[in-house]
Amino acid sequence: MPGRALVATGLPRVTLPSGEAVPQLGQGTWHMGESGRARPEEVAALKLGLDLGMTLIDTAEMYGNGGAEEVVAEAVQGRREECFIVSKVMPENSTRARTIAACERSLKRLKTDRIDLYLLHWRGGPKLEETLAGFEALIAAGAIRFWGVSNFDVDDMEELLALPSGTACASNQVLYNLRRRGIEAGLLPWCRARGIPIMGYSPIEQGRLLRDRVLTGVAMRHRATTAQIALAWALRQSDMMVIPKASSEAHVRENRAALDIKLTEQDLGEVNRAFPPPKGPRPLELL
Repeated sequence: MPGRALVATGLPRVTLPSGEAVPQLGQGTWHMGESGRARPEEVAALKLGLDLGMTLIDTAEMYGNGGAEEVVAEAVQGRREECFIVSKVMPENSTRARTIAACERSLKRLKTDRIDLYLLHWRGGPKLEETLAGFEALIAAGAIRFWGVSNFDVDDMEELLALPSGTACASNQVLYNLRRRGIEAGLLPWCRARGIPIMGYSPIEQGRLLRDRVLTGVAMRHRATTAQIALAWALRQSDMMVIPKASSEAHVRENRAALDIKLTEQDLGEVNRAFPPPKGPRPLELL
C-alpha cells in the first residue's frame, strides 16, 4: 500500500507551560547513531523532517552511546535556530554535579550551546532534589531552556510537583500507542489537569502494530498505511506531542502525511473494539 500522500500545510503545535509552541509531530532518534553505514540515511531523514516542519527532534545520551546526538548535530548543522532539541540524562548521571557534566557532554556531541528541553530519562537512585538542582544550574547558565521528565507515573509526578521547583516541569515523555493505553486512566488526565503536556514515544509499538487487521482495514478506507493510522490515532489528541522515529526519507514522508488523516467515528469505534481503553488505572508501561 503506497500510503496517504503528503499535504503541504503547517504543522499543528502544542503549547508548553512556558507558552512556547512546538510542533505536535516530532522526530525520534532511538537506535540512530549505532551504525556508521546507516548514518548518511539517518541524517538525510532528519533533514527532510526539518524541511517538512518536524523541527522537534528527540534524542538522548543513551541512544547509540551518544551516537544519536552526533547524528542530530550533523542534521541540524546550519539550521539550529529552526529546531527544538530534546535530550535526556540517564538516571545514574542525575545527581546535581553529574547532571551538569552529562549535559555538557551532550552539548559537545550536539555541537550546540543549549538544549531546548532536557529530561530525566527515568527514575533512578539519586534524589529528585539533586536532579532539579542540576537542571536549575543548567538553566541559569543558559545550557538548557526547559526541563522535564520521562517515564514518570502519577506517584512520581506527585513527588516531583511537591518539590519547590517541581512545578517548572515542561513535559513528561512516556510510552503511548494503541497497545499501551494505560495512561488514559491515570497519568494523562492528571498531567492535563496541571497543564503538563505528554510526549508519546513508540507510537507504532516499534512496528508491532503494522500487521493488525483492524488497522489495515481502516488504512484501506483512507488510502493510507497501517502505520499512518496508528500515528493519526495518537495525533488526534491535539495537546500531545508524538515522536516516531524514521530512518529513511520515505518513512519521514509517511509519518508527516499521517497528520492529514482525520479518523471518523466508525474508524475510532473499530479501533476501540480492537484495542479497548483501560477500565481503570494501570502501572506505567515501559519498553
